[in-house]
Amino acid sequence: MEFRRIPGLPPYVFTIIDGLKIEARRAGRDVIDLGFGNPDIPSPDIAVEKLAEAVHNSRNHRYSASRGIPKLREAVADLYRRRFGVVLDPETEVINTIGAKEGFSHLMWVLLQAGDACLVPSPSYPIHIWGPYFAGADTRQVPIGDGEDYIGNVMEAWELGWPKPRVVVLSFPHNPTTACVEKADLQRLVDWAREREVVLVHDFAYAETAFDGWLPPSILECDGAKECAVELYSMTKSFSMAGWRVAFLSGNAEVVGALAKLKSYLDYGTFQPIQIAATVTLNEAQDFPLETNATYQSRRDALCDGLTRIGWDFPKPRGTMFAWAPIPEPYRELRSIEFAKLVVTECDVAISPGVGFGPSGDGNVRFALIENEQRIAQACRNLKRGLPKL
Repeated sequence: MEFRRIPGLPPYVFTIIDGLKIEARRAGRDVIDLGFGNPDIPSPDIAVEKLAEAVHNSRNHRYSASRGIPKLREAVADLYRRRFGVVLDPETEVINTIGAKEGFSHLMWVLLQAGDACLVPSPSYPIHIWGPYFAGADTRQVPIGDGEDYIGNVMEAWELGWPKPRVVVLSFPHNPTTACVEKADLQRLVDWAREREVVLVHDFAYAETAFDGWLPPSILECDGAKECAVELYSMTKSFSMAGWRVAFLSGNAEVVGALAKLKSYLDYGTFQPIQIAATVTLNEAQDFPLETNATYQSRRDALCDGLTRIGWDFPKPRGTMFAWAPIPEPYRELRSIEFAKLVVTECDVAISPGVGFGPSGDGNVRFALIENEQRIAQACRNLKRGLPKL
């Protein structure tokens, strides 16, 4: 049987390491999983309690509003005003999406088609590459990470490319490289995009996940941003609500309205009790992201300090729930898949090979901060034992 789009997808390399992890656990080995970025911190109690209450009301079992119930959109607008000093119209500049991946993917359908081009980071969270591809567009990868000026690289790639890209994807703090950006650089990009009628799509998944007192800026804080930019804010990491699938697209009213029109044909929105619980959580658990952030910072320190002690040293990330680590020099010839295989088989630690985020990531691996400090310390001891060349 012939399929469309599917044949162009490469093998999902993360399944290789996952398979080895499962095989080792079946053999009775204790594998510490620092691979898949699946938050282990429980969701806020108030979210769970309000969900249980709302789900018992049969009126909430009907189709919901695809755009999100009004009070939820108002809560998002209030969050942006409180956190970023950004004023949003909840009627025209905010829409609920069924997670950030759904919102991003369908947004690409709205903005791109065959013959169009899009600039995306490289290495990249996979959907940032494949979302434009599914829309039929040419995806052009732009270097990001240590020593790279992604903003400048975008401008250069746009000038050199043809046809001229109409969409630029960015995501700071960045998964997987943990690269961060300051507001002045975002302003530079906004000013540039307004002159060229380019749409900026900022995936702000780690808006609240930053360390050492640093606060990531929203692109919507920039002057003129609503003329050219939209931003995805998710409750997955900051409120530890990964499985709930609650995110929002905010910003340019025309783009938000176009996505709302498309989604009206595709879905009936998130289950209404989840929207109600998310609304109450945004309004009444405003400090919860600070608690999750403190946990991730403690785990970051445990991992980075532990790796430094065994001879694997790299700068501590300023944001995200990950660490992006260059493969240690004595093992550099293995590349990322073979090195990750070695780590899971010899050290009982699962990590993500960098090539899974694109070819430019092949010299790195990614650690996810999804275990407690004691387990992370054990992982470092396992790495010291299983990697004698360190």
